[in-house]
Amino acid sequence: MIGRRWRRLRGDRRGVSAVEFALIAPALIACYFGLAEMCGALLAERKTSHIASAVGDLVAQATTIHDSDMTDIWTVSNTLMAPMSTASLNLRVTSIVADANDNTTVAWTNSQGSWAQALTVGQALPVPAGVVAAGGSVIKSEASYTYTSPVSDFIPVPMSFYEEFYLAPRQSTSVTWVAP
Repeated sequence: MIGRRWRRLRGDRRGVSAVEFALIAPALIACYFGLAEMCGALLAERKTSHIASAVGDLVAQATTIHDSDMTDIWTVSNTLMAPMSTASLNLRVTSIVADANDNTTVAWTNSQGSWAQALTVGQALPVPAGVVAAGGSVIKSEASYTYTSPVSDFIPVPMSFYEEFYLAPRQSTSVTWVAP
């Protein structure tokens, strides 16, 4: 009698799928959430790059920039970052001029957020070779963002992204800052 029950139990395959699912489900769920977190980090990196490019492009299209223009540009950049938090978004736009000897200095700068190193007018600021010609100017746009995972089980350490773009002024030889 016990032998017959044992053979019947050994031949019963009704719960095999449930057991297999119970063994595989935690790994699949972890992969799903890990992939979702990586997608969030990649989205933050792409948005940081897009914002740096867009801010520099908006400034490079102008002939003069006022405080109110920069306020509008910062508002646009914060909107582009949505729905992510803008608390760790740092932006800086700098007009760099080159003299006849190719010495590049800061003509003006404006930033949003906090930067560890502030730029001052007249400060020497090197640029990559070939970016600005002698006697010309260029707009440098920078953006940094620190992505912190909302779950932090899959990406436990915040990830920092930094992008910079150099854009030539489009309407004039340089973009002029107009103080209010």
